[in-house]
Amino acid sequence: MSRYARNKRLSDAAQQWAFSSMRGPAGAKAYYQQLRAREMGHQASLRQLANRWVRILHGCLKTGTRYDEHTAWAHILEPSPDPALEVAA
Repeated sequence: MSRYARNKRLSDAAQQWAFSSMRGPAGAKAYYQQLRAREMGHQASLRQLANRWVRILHGCLKTGTRYDEHTAWAHILEPSPDPALEVAA
């Protein structure tokens, strides 16, 4: 499905940001790799990563806080606890 209404310059900038970020924060690269593992294409994965960055930026601007990699990517970098282990304990 193609997108008809979008700001092409903003979209291109966000996609370039996403592509470049895979060399920086470990969370960005891990998020991209998770998307690719779900058999999502390269461009679609970049769009999802770009959307994630925009949400992070929006949250920082809305709350007036600085970017914190641990907060932004905690759900990606820290494995969720295994429910089976909690029952055994």
